[in-house]
Amino acid sequence: MKHKPANQIQDLQFFGEFGGVNPSISDSSTYTFMNAKAMMDTFTGEQAGCYLYSRHSSPSTQYLSEALAKLENTEAAQVFASGMGAISSTLMQLCKKENHIVSSRTIYGGTYAFMKHFLPEFGVETSFVDITNIQAVEAAITSQTKVLYCETLSNPLLEVADIKALSKLAKQYHLSLVVDNTFTPLCISPTQQGADIVIHSLTKFINGSSDAVGGAVCGSSEFIESLKDVNHGAGMLLGQTMDTLRAASILKNLRTLPIRMQKHSANALYLAGFFESLGLQCAYPGLQSHKGNQTFQNIGNAEFGCSGLLTLDLGSIEKATQFMELMQYENVGYLAVSLGFYKTLFTASGSSTSSEIPEDEQKEMGLSEGLVRFSIGLDHDIKRTANKIQKCLVACGILNNKTQIEVTA
Repeated sequence: MKHKPANQIQDLQFFGEFGGVNPSISDSSTYTFMNAKAMMDTFTGEQAGCYLYSRHSSPSTQYLSEALAKLENTEAAQVFASGMGAISSTLMQLCKKENHIVSSRTIYGGTYAFMKHFLPEFGVETSFVDITNIQAVEAAITSQTKVLYCETLSNPLLEVADIKALSKLAKQYHLSLVVDNTFTPLCISPTQQGADIVIHSLTKFINGSSDAVGGAVCGSSEFIESLKDVNHGAGMLLGQTMDTLRAASILKNLRTLPIRMQKHSANALYLAGFFESLGLQCAYPGLQSHKGNQTFQNIGNAEFGCSGLLTLDLGSIEKATQFMELMQYENVGYLAVSLGFYKTLFTASGSSTSSEIPEDEQKEMGLSEGLVRFSIGLDHDIKRTANKIQKCLVACGILNNKTQIEVTA
């Protein structure tokens, strides 16, 4: 039976301590035991189900973890203080000295920096490849490779990873396929396509309010328990702990994710089609012109569309800067990093969220300095938004009056 992630969210049932419709928040850093032996057994791993210390887990973080495991159809999950906490803990748990990672070359700048600069200090090397070229991916695999890593929809070029094909390759070479699904929660269910581990920055769409930072790892019970091991677990020993109050807040916001993702996707598809009709260089996986469109259709959950991210390539950082500043002035949205907010956010990725990637590598992968990444908001009247953006494009000289299209309400 196909996994229905929205139903899993709807069916969440966590009662509060006194019958509240929201689970009670555990505002404690440490927990009592009825006897000393129970504490000792918990430390040695012989007794499960007891809360020990909030760096390990707490009732509040456990509620959110269980909800995210249901969302991604995994046996278990663990939440972290940030998306990078989830990524770094996962890779350090899977890889030891002299191990190797094959990763998509277009990924979040922080992830790139962690693999490129930080992990080599621990003897772990990474090969960055075009993840849409399965032959190139296979050619990069060595006898030391342990992990195949990608983003479902890459940041910021919006390349679509064929997770089915990558999973087949991972199984052939006995690798762990780790997929960052931050851009496409609900839109794609990576485990349904064969992913072993799914990572999220909860900061983005899942929370949706731009008021919290968090991360999550969803996978097998065995892997999640290894992360939490008091002697060898990266999740436990690196101290990437999520605050209980934040966990409770994110859990509440998770419940509206299906409605929000549908609106984000619908608005993004409308604007992408509008930009394309104006002759602009727009990338959005929901457009038939996007080279990953068919792959997305094959692996996606159609009712949630193709996410709320799109890009416009304006050619130069000067044009991009002028355009973004004017859009903020006209209240189209905010000149800000991150994504998944109710209001549209935009940034020039090459000089912001992907700035860790050297300029020569940006050019090689096709990341223009004038590329503007949009996280499309929950605008009720998206045609009104399109009109505002069009006026900004004209004012910046990107469009002239002859290429304007009147958007009617």
